[in-house]
Amino acid sequence: MQRIGRGLATMSLAIAAAVIGAGAVTGQPVSESEALEKTRIRSTDDFQAKDASAVDPATAPGKAIFAEHCAVCHEGGVPKAPSPTFLAMMPGDAIVAALTGGVMKAQGAALSPAQRIEVAEFVTRRRLSGEAKPKLPPVCTGARLAFDAKDPPRAVGWGHDNRRFIPSDMAKLAAADVPKLALKWAYAFPGALRARSQPGYGWGTMFVGSQDGTVYAFDLDSGCTKWTRRVSAEIRTAIVADAATKRLYFGDLLGRAYALDAFTGKILWSEKLDDHPDATITGTPTLGGGLLYVPVSSLEVAQPADPKYACCSFRGSVVALDPATGAVRWRAYTVPQPPTEQGRNLAGTPILGPSGAPVWNSPTYDAEQGRVYFGSGENYSSPADDNSDAVFAVDARTGRRLWHTQLTKGDAWNVACMLGSGSCPKENGPDHDVAASTLLIPIGGGRRMLVIGQKSGEAWGLDPDSGRIAWQRQLGHGGTQGGVHFGMAADGTRVFVPINDMPDTGDARVYDASIRGSGLHAIDAATGRVIWNARAPEDCAGRKFCDTGISAAVTAIPGVVFAGHLDGTFRAYDAATGTVLWQVDTTRPVPTITGIEGKGGSMSGPGALVVDGHVVINSGYGMYSHMAGNLLMVFAPAQ
Repeated sequence: MQRIGRGLATMSLAIAAAVIGAGAVTGQPVSESEALEKTRIRSTDDFQAKDASAVDPATAPGKAIFAEHCAVCHEGGVPKAPSPTFLAMMPGDAIVAALTGGVMKAQGAALSPAQRIEVAEFVTRRRLSGEAKPKLPPVCTGARLAFDAKDPPRAVGWGHDNRRFIPSDMAKLAAADVPKLALKWAYAFPGALRARSQPGYGWGTMFVGSQDGTVYAFDLDSGCTKWTRRVSAEIRTAIVADAATKRLYFGDLLGRAYALDAFTGKILWSEKLDDHPDATITGTPTLGGGLLYVPVSSLEVAQPADPKYACCSFRGSVVALDPATGAVRWRAYTVPQPPTEQGRNLAGTPILGPSGAPVWNSPTYDAEQGRVYFGSGENYSSPADDNSDAVFAVDARTGRRLWHTQLTKGDAWNVACMLGSGSCPKENGPDHDVAASTLLIPIGGGRRMLVIGQKSGEAWGLDPDSGRIAWQRQLGHGGTQGGVHFGMAADGTRVFVPINDMPDTGDARVYDASIRGSGLHAIDAATGRVIWNARAPEDCAGRKFCDTGISAAVTAIPGVVFAGHLDGTFRAYDAATGTVLWQVDTTRPVPTITGIEGKGGSMSGPGALVVDGHVVINSGYGMYSHMAGNLLMVFAPAQ
């Protein structure tokens, strides 16, 4: 949903004029002075959080080595070679390993060990040389090593039921006890600037992924590990625990889907789901009807920051896999036909389209009708077609499209629009992805409603049988980093809608501050009627990369909604009124189970896991102009 890119661009009066001509998101023209009041990034490095390990790419020794040995392939010379944008998100030690004894061994043979490290540091913008050995959590012993057969995983949350409601017999946390929550233990993910994997739970064990690709099986009570397993790249999806097969399912940055043995961590199968070099998996795979439905998105949206890049060839999809083997049963593309040349940009580079419409969200399985629902993002290039910013219904057994409903017409956008460069599509956004999962909600009388949250700041109600729009509700101004991002929650027919609405997104867009909706909203699923609004307080106090909106998914239990904010504040809201019951600042340093100090940051992506009286969260999202952090935090009521 949110992206990174590469390349440099300087803001000029010509760029400002283009911004003015495009007008504000509200469609009203804006003056030159108004446009220039808003910032425009000069490079996508501008919105990346940095720490003591940050490397300046302009002076890094690996810059020249990459140019000589790597650029010819990774800057478009070899179609399947990951772009520098993609490589920047990889763990540095994984790049060194690939050059030393992995898939890039032949290329790395021409480099010394020190040069391989320098290349990895240049690509990832992170220092590797001289790093201390990472502190790992204690290993469980004795009874804590056991998996509790009497406590199998429940079919709730991403991967099972996108309503993100945890019933009382699983949560075991009364609303009256929420104000008593206190930190029980914390873990600092090694070398991490972000923590983006939704924790899963089953058999008395909490499972979570990390930025370096490690999956942890934690004892929930103490924080010791029953096992760990490292895969190829960062994990930002939920870890989906399946009671029937005793397996874990998830996807990684490289577009690989996995099945692991839940009790040992053994990799049972791994399948790359798209040949595009920038394909990735951001939404959580969903189990249903004997299949595993995996959404495929991509980072190609960042590539047009380089005007020499032919944008764009990726198209989003959902792939149905056999959970036993990983074999592909069907694939449903959002854009039905491969892109073709549509013209050339100002640099003379071919424009390919229609493209994009990535699937950022976890699909919703409808057992009653045998369907799968999912939403799409914007087109990456012109022309914008009717498959972007849309909701789809497909047959769960075959992938055949049954209906699709477009919510925003004419949306083609890529990172070049942020930079103000000539590779921005003529439509210039507004980048109003349907990024959050659809919620399928019974509303009485045998009727059901699909509730959709969009980056436009709108919530929608759709008839699941036909896709017909039943209602629409504006809750914020939306935008490039506005509206609904990662996930809503529902308690019966009451839907909790988090709104981000960053006022300045670094792309010179001007938003209507009078309708900024940053915070949490409750609406009725049947009609869209607003039940309450709880707007977030403005308390960033000048902190860089701080914003008060809610980008992360929210989680509901009876009487309470939990929401992590981009300013690092984690809050519990009264589900009936929106009153804040309890809150904690996760950006303050805390001691962890390894003896080192950890620190949270912006909260985006995953929401809270609430189980057996514990509340588990991730804190840290050091990208896209958000605050870095590396914490897994476990809370429980103080005794």
